[in-house]
Amino acid sequence: MTVRTDHMANLSQAHGMQHAADHGHGGHGGHDGHGEDDGPHGTFKGYVTGFVLAAILTAIPFWLVMNRVFDSSRVTALVILAFAVVQIVVHIVYFLHLDAKSESGWNMLALIFTLVLVVITLSGSIWIMYHLNSNMMPASIHDMRNMP
Repeated sequence: MTVRTDHMANLSQAHGMQHAADHGHGGHGGHDGHGEDDGPHGTFKGYVTGFVLAAILTAIPFWLVMNRVFDSSRVTALVILAFAVVQIVVHIVYFLHLDAKSESGWNMLALIFTLVLVVITLSGSIWIMYHLNSNMMPASIHDMRNMP
C-alpha cells in the first residue's frame, strides 16, 4: 500500500511542477515554450476593438452599395476594395497579432511574400481572361451572324 501512496505523491508532485513550469513559476524559468516570450497575445480590449473596427468596415461598404452613394459603379468598387484592404490590415493586427516585431519580423516577411504571390496570381488571371475575351469573341453581332 505504501508503494501506491508514494506513486500517487510522485504523480501529484510532477503535476505541480508541470503546472508551475506552464505558468513560468520555477521549473525551466519559463523558457519551455509556454512562457512570456511566446509573442503578443491579445487582450479582451484588443479583440473588442478589432471586432468593432471589422463591423464598421463591413457596414460602410454595405451602406455605400445599398444607398447608391456614388454614381459610378467603378468608384463604388474602388472604395469597397479600399475598405477591404483596411479590413485585412485590421484582422492581421488585432486577430492574427502580426507586426514587424513578432518572430523578429519573419511573420511580416512571410505575409508580404504571400501578398505578392496573390497579387501576381490575381492580376495575371485577370490579364489572361481579358485578352482571351477580347481575342476570342467576335467583334459585333454582324460578325456572329456571318460565322459558320
